[in-house]
Amino acid sequence: MRAGLSVLALVVVAGTTAHAIELELPPTAQQTVTRDTEQDRFFAPVAPFADGELPVQLFEGAVARSAWRIDVAGITPLQIAVPLRAQLVASGYDIVLDCAAQDCGGYDFRFEMEVLPAPNMHVNLRNFHVVTGVRGQQAVTILASASSGASFVQIIQAGGDTQSLEATVPSPAVIGNAAPVGSPADPLMRDGRAVLDGLDFESGTSDLGAGPFAVLEQLAERLAAQPDMRVALVGHTDNVGSLEANITLARSRAEAVRVRLIEEYGIAAARLEAQGIGYLAPIASNLSAEGREANRRVEVVLLEE
Repeated sequence: MRAGLSVLALVVVAGTTAHAIELELPPTAQQTVTRDTEQDRFFAPVAPFADGELPVQLFEGAVARSAWRIDVAGITPLQIAVPLRAQLVASGYDIVLDCAAQDCGGYDFRFEMEVLPAPNMHVNLRNFHVVTGVRGQQAVTILASASSGASFVQIIQAGGDTQSLEATVPSPAVIGNAAPVGSPADPLMRDGRAVLDGLDFESGTSDLGAGPFAVLEQLAERLAAQPDMRVALVGHTDNVGSLEANITLARSRAEAVRVRLIEEYGIAAARLEAQGIGYLAPIASNLSAEGREANRRVEVVLLEE
């Protein structure tokens, strides 16, 4: 496996009628969409496309769908699929389909199976890999694909009263006072990004509170200690409202933080960028108030010098 891809072992949740599997994707993975339904149908592919049709098996019940973009250069669909397949096997799933691109049936296979729409999920017809695992009345289908610049993975779990299959990335660390600036324990230096925790915005606006905010003081200290450091301030939102409106709000909040660092802490404007990606990179489920609150954040991301 290439460096940078870290898929951890499954987590078995006790006290449920089915085992929930938590799949940890690389730190660069960003969730693009999630669609969960309590009562639905999923036709899981169980064999390659042949003789004009795609063999499928019907699963009814809860269906959880999600797609992720993975920005790791040079990674292949097989490298994404293999660790996830291993976790399915370890959790008692029988692998009924494990094929790549033309072996699956190429164009015909891809357009017969269920795929979340672009741009949330992109499938390169020449470079994809599919795995379906079945355990009793439950199924998991993993579709991984790679093209120049990015890889994508779609995960669909269906059947019974199964809890949603969760794919997670390590949550961004929060800047704090515990680690010396620039030390290996400094989350910004260690992970290349961190949440600016404790910022206060008026609901639905980009108006940053008067402060002072300890997290901005700490970030300013890091920037002062390393004069060559450049960072991007990236705004994130929950999924309430349209994507366009959320991107605009997210960018405006990031810009408000940028202006505060310039005007109050004297950080050179050329060292700070402001961007917004709306609800495209959640760190928690938007299905709960707590999750939506966690997703409304501004992160700081290190840039190349």
